[in-house]
Amino acid sequence: MNGILEALAVSKRFGETLALDGVSLQVNAGEVFCLLGANGAGKTTLVNIFLNFIAPTSGEARVDGRDVTRHALAAKRDMAYIPEQVMLYGVLSGLENLRYFAALATDEDLPERRALDLLRQVGLDETAARRRISEYSKGMRQKVGIAIASAKNAKAFLLDEPTSGLDPKAANEFSQLLRTARDKGVAVLTTTHDLFHAKQTGSRIGIMRRGRLVENLLAADISHLDLESLYLKHMSNQDE
Repeated sequence: MNGILEALAVSKRFGETLALDGVSLQVNAGEVFCLLGANGAGKTTLVNIFLNFIAPTSGEARVDGRDVTRHALAAKRDMAYIPEQVMLYGVLSGLENLRYFAALATDEDLPERRALDLLRQVGLDETAARRRISEYSKGMRQKVGIAIASAKNAKAFLLDEPTSGLDPKAANEFSQLLRTARDKGVAVLTTTHDLFHAKQTGSRIGIMRRGRLVENLLAADISHLDLESLYLKHMSNQDE
């Protein structure tokens, strides 16, 4: 399998706190890996290490075979990050934001017609694309984030709680966009508290507890009820 994102025994210590404890995982091309876990489990820390926002204390994070600390620029070219709150310029339209951020990422001008096509693919028609971002819902902003990632031709998408605060319809639409990216061969790593989103979207589901990856499951091999039971079991043991 083509491992686009790889964590190799990654640990991270903040003073006396061990935020990550020897985490190893692989996200292949055409796969959505959903990371579940309580606040403080280490999910966001792992994403931040992949993005080279912070360095691991030990171990190695790789993007398409490259160590993200030693080949930071090349690794970042292959990744797109979509946070819980996508930061865009409110005075600009969705179209203008997409063209601006795509140019920053690729050093190339994104033609307007291509930009409109990318926005249409994520569910924003031309009328919506030409509206100011200040008029957008959170779900619409997330869609622009996906369009920016697609314009970059990123091999990997990294997302931190992308469906938090979305209504069920918007969350379902966003999940479909991730599945579409998966079907195009993108490796997707996303953190979430939403078990339904993980089961609906993920090819593989991981559960993190106190900095460790305690479960690594194929989504097809577990029912929603069994996933909920397993997750709650781990969370009930959180303080052990």
